Amino acid sequence: MDLKKTPLINEHERLGAKLAPFGGWFMPIQYSGIISEHNWTRTEASIFDICHMGEFIICADADKSGFNKIVTFDLNAIKPFECRYGFMLNDTGGILDDIIVYRIADRRWMVVANAATIESDEAHFRKHLAPGTDFKNVSAMLGKIDLQGPKSLDVIRRLVAPGVADLGYYKFGHFDLLGEKIIISRTGYTGELGFEIYISNDKVAELWNILLKDTTVKPAGLGARDTLRLEMTYPLYGQDITTETTPIEAGKARFVDLKKDFIGRSALMKNSDPSRRLINFIAKSRRAPRHNYGIFSGGKRVGIVTSGSFSPSLSCGIGMGYVDAPFSVGTEIVLKENDVEIIATVTKGPFYKNGTAKIVEGSHAHTG
Repeated sequence: MDLKKTPLINEHERLGAKLAPFGGWFMPIQYSGIISEHNWTRTEASIFDICHMGEFIICADADKSGFNKIVTFDLNAIKPFECRYGFMLNDTGGILDDIIVYRIADRRWMVVANAATIESDEAHFRKHLAPGTDFKNVSAMLGKIDLQGPKSLDVIRRLVAPGVADLGYYKFGHFDLLGEKIIISRTGYTGELGFEIYISNDKVAELWNILLKDTTVKPAGLGARDTLRLEMTYPLYGQDITTETTPIEAGKARFVDLKKDFIGRSALMKNSDPSRRLINFIAKSRRAPRHNYGIFSGGKRVGIVTSGSFSPSLSCGIGMGYVDAPFSVGTEIVLKENDVEIIATVTKGPFYKNGTAKIVEGSHAHTG
């Protein structure tokens, strides 16, 4: 299968990025280096090419169309210009995808999906939406650049109308940029203040280069994106959450509204307290656990590492993985692969606690 390339691929090559296959796409893994890009995002502002993500537009009543039964949260609780994170499940409660839904108007929605699941997500929607529902896959038309970091608001205010400063956490708005009416939202996956810019593929390279003219901004690749999200204990679809895991097992029950009906609800109700759980752990050294390392306790294998890395912010190894029995915070475990053994401690997330994502403009108060 030929690897797909985002509209920014020429810009990545011009910048000398290290490129590699990722989920069917040819993507930048790093530019100056993962640690330097990670640290820049924590202190300044970085831009990420996220054009490979999927976007769907649905124009319909949430209930009459069947849309509300496809997601784990209540769409009617979302106001226009708000967005919400949650899941689409299969009949057994397994996670088909984790998504963000934008309510553009009373009967107009945008769903943002993972790149590797665009085709399967589209098929799922078309199967379960009521016949005649206005559903469009606009993934091939939209480009997406994510601007992340404590200084990202300063950067974006220099580009668009001052109203962008009024965007609350998990809110979005329409703005004029490069002759288009675009969507800018404030969600993020790094733990820092951040914005997502949705613009046409025709203009995304121009926007990328305009952003890079700002001395506050540097490009960051998928390597830094992974270490940043892991420090926040955000799960990665395909590793930490899959069709074989449920939101409850993954510790994400707060994104599931069991008071409403949705695909997979009955399965979750039957197994509302599973023994298998996703845990977070921090190593007692700089050594980093890796995907598929075994998790051991008392000499017995009790689970498997799903994500692991060196944490540039904490200067030690961190990770998450599934275990088959409850483990309280502070429990010591061992992570093993062949002759490698890493001693770690179970801990609460997030690992990194100084993020600026929810900081209210002009103060140190937090929202939500």
